[in-house]
Amino acid sequence: MGNRVTREDFEWVYTEQPHTQRRKEILAKYPEIKTLMGPDPHLKWIVSGMVFMQFLACYLVKDLSWKWIFFWAYAFGGCINHSLTLAIHDISHNVAFGNKQVKWNRWFAVFANLPIGIPYSASFKKYHIDHHRYLGGDNLDVDIPTDFEGWFFCTPLRKVLWLILQPLFYSLRPLYVKPKAITRMEIFNALVQFSIDLIIYYLWGLKPVVYLIAGTILCMGLHPISGHFIAEHYMFLKGYETYSYYGPLNCLTFNVGYHMEHHDFPSIPGCRLPMVKKIAAEYYDNLPYHQSWIRVLWDFVFDDTIGPYSRVKRQCKLAKES
Repeated sequence: MGNRVTREDFEWVYTEQPHTQRRKEILAKYPEIKTLMGPDPHLKWIVSGMVFMQFLACYLVKDLSWKWIFFWAYAFGGCINHSLTLAIHDISHNVAFGNKQVKWNRWFAVFANLPIGIPYSASFKKYHIDHHRYLGGDNLDVDIPTDFEGWFFCTPLRKVLWLILQPLFYSLRPLYVKPKAITRMEIFNALVQFSIDLIIYYLWGLKPVVYLIAGTILCMGLHPISGHFIAEHYMFLKGYETYSYYGPLNCLTFNVGYHMEHHDFPSIPGCRLPMVKKIAAEYYDNLPYHQSWIRVLWDFVFDDTIGPYSRVKRQCKLAKES
């Protein structure tokens, strides 16, 4: 349990991210893929059902003992909340109402945020655009761990701790790497979120609020679904910086596992990403992919060639903001 990670720096490359060129090639060969772009008409109803399911759960857990509060938070509520964060990921690409209804997408993301317990959607949108635009960009892509994370979390026990603390690092890292001014939507997001938290507390007490927030923190930490955080961009094979996962947990996560396809076509909603792989099969079938997020977590912890430093980094030129 004490073996240290052998890697002592990120994998620096001097090429552009691969998704831009592959997107051009696929669209040139298969222009029908453009028909997959646009809103997912079912997303708003699925998300609404999940939100109201969590509100019902708040009522049902209000009289449970604390041990059962945390059990159901990890086993049930947190799974829904993690799924909602991935719905917010999809919504950040305007796939709930389309590109012509940007405000509706932003407001709906705030609604999807409600069971998560902590304001998240507006800040995620602000930084996620940079993740796509500057994938692996030094001091631009806040999905990349800091040098401290790479240096310190270098043994199996420390990597387990790092996985548990993922929610903390994901929320605080942007403030250190690339702080941005607080937006009106973030203020709106916080006001709505804390108002709902207070209403739940007033109606049913503290336990439902803890159920929501604890579920979010626990299931975005050391949890099978959280394997996607590592699976998406950590370099398990040299030369490959994005990986897909085609297993059953995609059913719970809005197909976030189709991550290679998503970065190639971020405007295509998750429900249609399997069709991208089917149409342009020769572009994806020979690429490495993951079969199990649990196996990803296991390998991340116990393989001494993999750690927070196992990410591709590059210098990116700032694009002109439109």
